[in-house]
Amino acid sequence: MGWILRGHAAITPPMSLIEIVAVLLGLANIVLIIRRSVWNFPFAIAMVSLYFVIFRDAQLYSDAGLQIFFAVVNLYGWWSWHRNRADVGEVVVRRLPAFGYAICIAGSVAAIWGWGAFMGSYTQTSYPYWDASVAMLSVAGQILMARRFVENWHWWILVNLISIPLYVLKGLYLTAGLYGVFLVLAIAGLVAWRKAEVRP
Repeated sequence: MGWILRGHAAITPPMSLIEIVAVLLGLANIVLIIRRSVWNFPFAIAMVSLYFVIFRDAQLYSDAGLQIFFAVVNLYGWWSWHRNRADVGEVVVRRLPAFGYAICIAGSVAAIWGWGAFMGSYTQTSYPYWDASVAMLSVAGQILMARRFVENWHWWILVNLISIPLYVLKGLYLTAGLYGVFLVLAIAGLVAWRKAEVRP
């Protein structure tokens, strides 16, 4: 596991107002996603804008860059969800085919190794492969969520499990706590979306 733990000493920034606001926005965002409300997207865009600054200052550069990706994909998701709402205003969700699921797993693993190697070689990022795992799994989860696939929650559950100890090591205790809440809500989201999915 040495490739996961390679990194710099933990940076412990003071708990700041920006992190508190980002956490509150994140909680609102995930609750709205579970409810399949398109209003999750403006909350998400505001949250990732703040987390770009937080992760940049913590030298988690893959996570910081990920926030830019999130902003773009959330804009796409906002548009996509508006076009796929049911009459009652909730978004229609669906199941990912088995082959597509396998492709997503393989693509995620390849992206983690490739991005982790790049960041470890060319930047001073902390814990390059660990950070890359959070980033690349989040990319896959965000794409699956924007495309309304139930399986997006599988990726978010894994992201939350590996993010919590990383953020504790970096001194981002409030953010680690947020991801603990995210973990519980991701499980709830999986249950809710499976009940609501459109079956062929």
